[in-house]
Amino acid sequence: MTAVTRDEGPEGREAPKWRGWRAAAREALYGPDGFYRRAEGPAGHFRTSVHASPLFAGAVAGLLCRVDEALGRPATLDFVDMAAGRGELTAGVLAALPADVAARTRAYAVEVAERPAGLDHRIEWLAEPPRGTTGLLFANEWLDNVPVEVAEVDPAGVARLVLVRQDGTERLGEPVDGAQARWLARWWPLSGEAGLRAEIGLPRDEAWASAVATLDRGLAVAVDYAHTADTRPPFGTLTGFREGRETAAVPDGSCDITAHVALDACALPGGRLLTQREALRALGVTGARPLLTLASTDPAAYVRALAGAGEAAELTAAGGLGDFAWLVQPAGVGDPL
Repeated sequence: MTAVTRDEGPEGREAPKWRGWRAAAREALYGPDGFYRRAEGPAGHFRTSVHASPLFAGAVAGLLCRVDEALGRPATLDFVDMAAGRGELTAGVLAALPADVAARTRAYAVEVAERPAGLDHRIEWLAEPPRGTTGLLFANEWLDNVPVEVAEVDPAGVARLVLVRQDGTERLGEPVDGAQARWLARWWPLSGEAGLRAEIGLPRDEAWASAVATLDRGLAVAVDYAHTADTRPPFGTLTGFREGRETAAVPDGSCDITAHVALDACALPGGRLLTQREALRALGVTGARPLLTLASTDPAAYVRALAGAGEAAELTAAGGLGDFAWLVQPAGVGDPL
């Protein structure tokens, strides 16, 4: 655990405290005045696949139907939306399901913020995922907001925890040790070069394992900015977002604080990684343009199909949303993707 130091400021006043990035980000994001409790919600600051196109919710609904078949069409089918924002994905999935599947589906939106007004009454709003579910647990851009410690190599070649004040000022703290040091050695080894940085993803591994454990049977999927052992960034990825733009990570509640996820470390036995492009294409989102002949026989349908093709292309684009990683984790069923 990172020690918190208290410095005396002018006239004996307590100066801003130094904390590890995990504690600082947790308060900034999820504290009483945290970023994720603000009225505008995540959509007021950044655009996810959910906001890019209803095709995404349709694809997740299609995946839920595949899970339903793999489970033998149970009397009750659960859909759990982790880090649900304002319930946009949950509502979109319910709207896209065939009527017979929707009638058997219990939908849960898991989020720290208060339930938004006007949300579909069929959606249960929870602060934690329900236990004992059977169906699909889907975590779109959740793990990147699970706060983690940051390590940096000092001039002597020692990996130390990075401490931060509320204004974003940093300094190096104690050497990384214990389980955190073991995680770094296994998943993100740092050489002795001063200035190299890493985000210690152990809390994300634990959060994912805990979420998967709530499923009795079904499928868990995490979708996120990610990297694997052969693509670790040398200086980490910690950053902030405010009003649609990337900004400095400042843990004062004014911006999102995020870091890409070492999803290969999160994976449990039987899990596999694929790109969003691969996953969505497997679910029928291809981005193929409609035939020109449709323009003469049904112009309105052609325009709709062309718009859908553009949205699908954005969701699967190389260098963009298509490069997101999907961690697919079956629980007692075969892999439906």
